[in-house]
Amino acid sequence: MAEAPLLTLRSLELFERPVTLRMPFRFGVVTLREAPQAFARAEIALPDGRTAVGGAAELMAPKWFDKNLALTNEDNFEQLRGVLRLARTAYLSDRRPATAFGHFARNFDAHQRAAAAKGCNPLLASYGPALADRAILDALCRALGVSFYDATRGNLAGIGDAQPQFAGFAWDRFLAGLRPAARIHARHTVGLVDAITAADQSERVGDGLPETLEEVVRAYGHRYFKLKVGGQVAADLERLQAIASVLDRSPHPYHASLDGNEQYESAEGVQELVRGIQGRPALKRLWDSILFIEQPIARKLALDVDLHAAPLGKPVIVDESDGELDSFVQARARGYAGISSKTCKGFYKSLLNAARCARWNAEEGAGGYFLSAEDLTTQAGLAVQQDLALVNLLGITHVERNGHHYVNGMAALPQAEQDAFLAAHPDVYERSHGAVRLRIRDGEIAIGSLGAPGFASRALPEFGAMRAI
Repeated sequence: MAEAPLLTLRSLELFERPVTLRMPFRFGVVTLREAPQAFARAEIALPDGRTAVGGAAELMAPKWFDKNLALTNEDNFEQLRGVLRLARTAYLSDRRPATAFGHFARNFDAHQRAAAAKGCNPLLASYGPALADRAILDALCRALGVSFYDATRGNLAGIGDAQPQFAGFAWDRFLAGLRPAARIHARHTVGLVDAITAADQSERVGDGLPETLEEVVRAYGHRYFKLKVGGQVAADLERLQAIASVLDRSPHPYHASLDGNEQYESAEGVQELVRGIQGRPALKRLWDSILFIEQPIARKLALDVDLHAAPLGKPVIVDESDGELDSFVQARARGYAGISSKTCKGFYKSLLNAARCARWNAEEGAGGYFLSAEDLTTQAGLAVQQDLALVNLLGITHVERNGHHYVNGMAALPQAEQDAFLAAHPDVYERSHGAVRLRIRDGEIAIGSLGAPGFASRALPEFGAMRAI
């Protein structure tokens, strides 16, 4: 196995551009209509003089990293800009060469402390390194002419004991065993204000793209779904029954996750919802199709609640409570079986949690611990491609994927950028309804082209057309 190369970080630039949704999306306490997308651009140099530029992108989602209702959406956006600036300062403060992972290990803990001193919780703070690390690895892959898959399987980032939480794993052996697939299922999210059928709509967007759940299933052929609930059991049951009336029409098996959105204060509250679902014959097929329940209990309480005392009939994962590198260890002790992979939390953390699952499952002789792929905000381009490549390499066969539904593809981007991504990744994208957009057939996304040199992208966005952070 090749030795991980040392690299010098020459620059780390930050940008943003606006994203407007074609229809509103409600998750938890916020109904989202627009938000900026953040970009990182890293330039690196290798000891032999080779240089390369890499990038990363992530939406600035309000009221997810910090759900303090006293903060406006703009306050949340500025928080995210702030942790990006802190990460840039940290990563550029020490110009000594290090491996890609070495730059993360050298800066992560100090960055978290600096962010905490400014009132940022760990989940929010992680957003800064998450973009920096992907941009650096993208640049390294481009400099070496290798794909993200090959770089990771060969551990060219140098993942190891330099960060204490990563110590003690046989990283080279674990990473070498990862096998990417050529396709992945898109798990369609049904938001809390999404129309189920045309009868639920007071007005239509009318852009020719699917709007209701019924239309989405017809257009994309999804077999996997993510169903959000709002914490009001009676209303949730009625909505789930309306959803089931559409999904149950399929002659094929379907699968779903149930997203609690932190709407419950206790496991007993979630049990009430579960009993309500189990008590309705019209929801039997839907309940049988549920794969897991996602973060039903508020983050401030979730890791204090012992789920062993209140079994819910399905595995439960944590999402918003995953702020620390050891959050999964804490969650496991409380009866949680899984944890979400999200590039906005850091791809090194996803790899760490995957290694934990492999170790724990081997120790217990079962497959009870798992990662789920959750991230609906990823936009066409770097964000969606890097997230798809990561979860694909981890062996996850379906991923929450809904940015293509709420946003009109690449319609707002420069035409040359749209053309570049389509030409580089014709399996991932198509041109329709006036723009380049994600291509979904029979509920799946073909992703073979993500194995190109770089972190899952041959193309880069037009940074010069963005606003600097």
